[in-house]
Amino acid sequence: MNETQVKQQNSAAFYGQAVASFAVALGAVGFGILNLEADIWVRGFLAIAVLYLTTSAFTLAKAIRDRQEAGQIVSRVDQARVEKLLAEHDPFQKL
Repeated sequence: MNETQVKQQNSAAFYGQAVASFAVALGAVGFGILNLEADIWVRGFLAIAVLYLTTSAFTLAKAIRDRQEAGQIVSRVDQARVEKLLAEHDPFQKL
C-alpha cells in the first residue's frame, strides 16, 4: 500500500535535443521569412502568424499535460480508496 510511483524524468540529452530542434526550426522559419521576396507587410504577417502558432502549440501542450496529470491524481486517489477497502475487508466475517 505504500508503493510510491517514481515520476519519470526526461534525460538531459532529450531535453537538449528538444530545445535545439525548436531553436533550429524557429530560426529556419525566421530566416525564410526575412529572405522572402515579398512586401514588408507580408513578411510581418507571416512572422506574427509563426509567433501565434508557436504560442498556441505551447498552450496546447500545457493543457494536454495538465489534463493527463489531473487524471493520474484522480486515478491514484481511486486506487488508494480501493486498497483501503480491501485492507479493511475480512472475508471470514459472518454476514
